[in-house]
Amino acid sequence: MLIANPLYDVVFKYMMEDNRVAKKFISAIIGEQVKELRFAPQEYVTRLSMREHTHTVCRLDFVARIQTGAGEYRSVMIEVQKANISTDIMRFRQYLGKQYQSGDNSYVDESGRLNAMQIYCIFVLGDGLNIPGVPVLEITPEVKDRVTGNPLAGVNAQFIKSLHHRSWIVQVPELPAHRRDDVEKMLSIFDQSNCTSRHILDIREEEVPAQYREILRRLQQAASTPDMQANMEAEDFLLEAFRLQERHAQKQLGEAQKALEEKDKALEEKDKILAENIKTLEEKDQALAESRKIIEALERRLREEKP
Repeated sequence: MLIANPLYDVVFKYMMEDNRVAKKFISAIIGEQVKELRFAPQEYVTRLSMREHTHTVCRLDFVARIQTGAGEYRSVMIEVQKANISTDIMRFRQYLGKQYQSGDNSYVDESGRLNAMQIYCIFVLGDGLNIPGVPVLEITPEVKDRVTGNPLAGVNAQFIKSLHHRSWIVQVPELPAHRRDDVEKMLSIFDQSNCTSRHILDIREEEVPAQYREILRRLQQAASTPDMQANMEAEDFLLEAFRLQERHAQKQLGEAQKALEEKDKALEEKDKILAENIKTLEEKDQALAESRKIIEALERRLREEKP
């Protein structure tokens, strides 16, 4: 089956705009059942411009009602983002700060009390984090006894949930070698070793668990959507331009650091020469003082011997 490459922002957004597909994808990653899902009203879109081209980077925000492993239902705010260039890290950090500040990310419980939603973050990283052997990293705040270091099981304090978010990081480069469970098999949709071109992946449908094949069909539909190819080509252009800018900036930084190191080295050489000259002058002063002592001793001797 030929599908559009979801590592592209335009394709990823198209995939997640289907509510059923988004619920399946998010449920698989977080390991909890998403019962209700809607785009959050505070969804943000950032436009990155390069000459006549504009690239839309989507921050996909959802409000979800989930069923946890303990059987409880609760509301959480879920953001799903994807990165291909290293500068996206600061973009994620700034954006996450806005979500914590927003008063919209709250809900009213059964008693009528206003509560802050816990934030779930899902990141799909095209370059990965160079952590080998683990396609999906799960970062879960763990509550411990400071003295013993033992984790405290069953802690469910609203204070903790409201101030600490959970994260899942998909490392795309680690996907080809791992198909250990249904989730990793589903994530084969991001496996770049299946590329027939930069824009299209060839996925064997039978290798994807049946409950996730709806995601495949959505991506297959994206591949045949008018203008999707043009949008991916525009994204190629912009990402390459940003990478060139980043490489140029790194080169300039390297050259500046090298020039600074050479300047520091030259200053060290000057300091060394100055220290040697000072030492030479001190030695000359010491020799002159010794000569004066000898002369003074001879003059005293001459005076004593004079009749």
